[in-house]
Amino acid sequence: MLDHSTMAGMILTLRENSRPGIRFQDTTVTHAAAVAGAATRTAWLLSMRKPGPFHVAILSDNSVEYFLWLEAAALAGAALVGANPTHRGEELARDIAHTQCQLLVVSEDYLNLVDGHHLGDGIGVVRRDSERVFVIGSDQAKDAVLPFLGADALDVADETITPNTLGYLLFTSGTSGAPKAVLCSQGRLALISAVIPQMMSLTADDVFYAAMPFFHSNALMTNWGPVLATGATDVIPSTGKFSASGFLPDVRNYGVTYFNYVGKPLSYILATPEEHDDADNTLRSCFGNEAASEDIERFATRFGCTVTDAYGSSEGGAMVNRTPDTPPGALGVAPEGTVVIDPETGRECPPAIFTDQGQLQNAEACIGELVSKTGGTGFEGYWNNDEAMQARLKGGWYWTGDLAYRDAAGFFYFAGRDFDWIRVDGENFAAAPIERILQRHPSVILGAVYAVPDVHVGDQVMATVEVHGTVEAFDGEGFGTFLAAQEDLGTKWAPKYLRITEKLPMTVTSKVIKKSLRAERWNTSDQVWWRPGNALDYVRISETDVAMLNEATASRVL
Repeated sequence: MLDHSTMAGMILTLRENSRPGIRFQDTTVTHAAAVAGAATRTAWLLSMRKPGPFHVAILSDNSVEYFLWLEAAALAGAALVGANPTHRGEELARDIAHTQCQLLVVSEDYLNLVDGHHLGDGIGVVRRDSERVFVIGSDQAKDAVLPFLGADALDVADETITPNTLGYLLFTSGTSGAPKAVLCSQGRLALISAVIPQMMSLTADDVFYAAMPFFHSNALMTNWGPVLATGATDVIPSTGKFSASGFLPDVRNYGVTYFNYVGKPLSYILATPEEHDDADNTLRSCFGNEAASEDIERFATRFGCTVTDAYGSSEGGAMVNRTPDTPPGALGVAPEGTVVIDPETGRECPPAIFTDQGQLQNAEACIGELVSKTGGTGFEGYWNNDEAMQARLKGGWYWTGDLAYRDAAGFFYFAGRDFDWIRVDGENFAAAPIERILQRHPSVILGAVYAVPDVHVGDQVMATVEVHGTVEAFDGEGFGTFLAAQEDLGTKWAPKYLRITEKLPMTVTSKVIKKSLRAERWNTSDQVWWRPGNALDYVRISETDVAMLNEATASRVL
């Protein structure tokens, strides 16, 4: 078992490693001490195991404790279920109950989120003194593990663990609907954990930065796992969560050399005031996905590092990798058998055609769903969700649910999620190319584009933009002039409605929650501008306008 084919084996190889494994604020824990702490928790987990799926939920921000519980669950052969603390009430209870957890490990700060809720038969109704609830730092929790202090990791590790042992249930982001729990075996995570250091030239001398939450696949696959594979040091942000303003001070303070991300962290860091010495830091490389191409270049230049952005899903069914010759705005190239398919016809979409100015000319024809004809060899399935499984695996192919297009040279471009199709005046197009254009505006930090009902038929384009400075300072009239100057803006792409906000609704992994924006439409306390006619002339929406739009679209549901 002392090898890197499973996460448990990887952890056991570190049991005598005296190098720093975790750093958080003023605390430093060696790898050996982490394994010892994990062994104590493993022994408690095994003592509490009962028949049925051995699933353990954890609800906490990143912390030393979270790191230890990740190791403990792996050694016990339990599947760890990272609960999302931005979920609330029945939504959060549903996540934990759906995954049939036997035990809940929860921080004191988040106990109130589940207190009194029924989390399924395995845990029951949550109370502070519940036998199957471990409140981190509480006297009850300390008493619970007291009999197991000094447990040896080699003795308590489950000897039946294999690469096929279910290690993690990873929730999808849920930006468009109920999150799905993706199956991830110990062997799959161990393999990825070994590949990432090879890709990024990471060694035991590197210092990682755990800015993404440990419940997310990005954090496990590009941070926690590679830390164990290399024996490197993992730094937890001084606040326990990602902070754009705290990023560079933490990098300098801890000597961080590697940073992983998903979503929009680069945009938020770049939105902080620029200083002449920003590149004076220890950061060497960054790896992640879903960053804007402009942000990748700006971040690398400003902070003096390399940024590698790739496409990959939690499911592991398909991936696209950036190459040195990848054109601006493109994701990169993909393995043989990765194609763009028209979901209605089942045929491959034609290559994208661009004007000399880079405008996409055949969006309706070239944009389709990104599909792997190999059947998603890395995809291990969803927990208890046959409907989602059938949607992913059709005809022996793996359907990602993401929109894309490919140019004649074979480079893929992201066009949004499967819910990001917009149909205006009979023309279909995707949201992502419009979002990239909006983010060129100097006042815009991030833009989210989505469909809202037209008053007659089809859709209209609505955009919510997060801006620098105050919302009141936004120049809505000048925005039309800006759009008119964008040569690659499609004739139907200009937003009909423009919502200005100080903060977009986000998951904790910095993905915009478009379902709430679509539901609110123009019914918001935020500032909203619109174009009553076809010209690019934006005016502030009035209460009369809102009433008219609500009445006209009352029966229209997207």
